[in-house]
Amino acid sequence: MPDDRVVARLLVAGQGLLLVLLLVVPGRGGWAVPRPLAVVSGVVVAVGLGIMVAAGTALGRGLTATPLPNEHAQLRTNGLYRFVRHPIYSGLLLASAAFTVGTGSVTRLVVLVVLVLLLTLKARWEEVRLARRFDGYAAYAATTPRFVPVRLRRSPGRRADDATLT
Repeated sequence: MPDDRVVARLLVAGQGLLLVLLLVVPGRGGWAVPRPLAVVSGVVVAVGLGIMVAAGTALGRGLTATPLPNEHAQLRTNGLYRFVRHPIYSGLLLASAAFTVGTGSVTRLVVLVVLVLLLTLKARWEEVRLARRFDGYAAYAATTPRFVPVRLRRSPGRRADDATLT
């Protein structure tokens, strides 16, 4: 089994690569972007970046570049963490989605979908480590959505994977 630090670095490297691709792939060849949509997209990108900064600041010295809690990490369940378990990822996804929509690029849309998948995998991997580190994490995860601050209704008998941390 690979060392957690190696896996954490690979996840971060993959995320970084996808973000670079999102910025450098051609921005045309998809859909028309009217000027008002471009402006709204720019504003939403700024909001997403603001969410990332606010969430990162709330972690203080517990903020790390990798999805492994450091010695300063504390379980945060207030502020933006009251609404979602991963507000930094939420802000990143919001900014990335707004940027993609605002550029009208199908290629960027494909990169965005892969980024969503990678961040979901990364968050699930991180949550296992957080549950090991913090006694209250499983209960917090059971009541707090992962990325989007709304609980989607689940059909009866269907497993709620947001609460499964093993």
